[in-house]
Amino acid sequence: MLSILDEPDTTVNLPNKPRRGRPKKQPSDSLDTKEALLRAGMQILTESGFIRSGIDPILKSIGVPKGSFYHYFSSKEAFGLAVLERYRRYFEAKLDGFLLDEAFSPLERLQRFAQDAQDGIVRHEFKRGCLVGNLEQESSLLSEAFREQLQATYQSWQVRVATCLLESQKQGEIDLTGNINDISQAFWIGWEGAVHRARLVKSTQPLSLFMAFFIQAIQINTN
Repeated sequence: MLSILDEPDTTVNLPNKPRRGRPKKQPSDSLDTKEALLRAGMQILTESGFIRSGIDPILKSIGVPKGSFYHYFSSKEAFGLAVLERYRRYFEAKLDGFLLDEAFSPLERLQRFAQDAQDGIVRHEFKRGCLVGNLEQESSLLSEAFREQLQATYQSWQVRVATCLLESQKQGEIDLTGNINDISQAFWIGWEGAVHRARLVKSTQPLSLFMAFFIQAIQINTN
């Protein structure tokens, strides 16, 4: 199961033995190189953010020359925006995997997402956070294009959580007295803050504390 801090597997499996006739077409080198750059960018930006991250360490980590980098991206900013878009699509798929899983109740789905994230941050020794959260902290130093894409990303995530919460209310798990969009926004504001605090103290306690507080605030009291 992928965690919030893991990267999607894009390994290409090649045949063990050559075949006669026309060889099977493989993904082009250019697509492989661009994907490798985006994956490396996701990893480094989840650790260090955009401002402190240099291009050279990314290139060195995957053995790509600087000339090849500028073949795909016109600037560091263009690369950062592409990495953000890549991360957004990856994380949307991850959220859907948890929040649309009908094997669990809606509230359990949200809690399973949170637990998987905690497992991931421990697995990576608290070095990696959320790429979007890292960029948000740098937003005053980023371009308007970054800020717009960050807001669109959060909006996408908020819609998914709002949909899950509405289903939870229909099933009688929670009692929402406020605006569902505001509650979903509050979830992400609190969650990202808890991720930053967890990295600071090197403990998942802030994440567990936030989730307990959030669930208690919306769950129907059956006592």
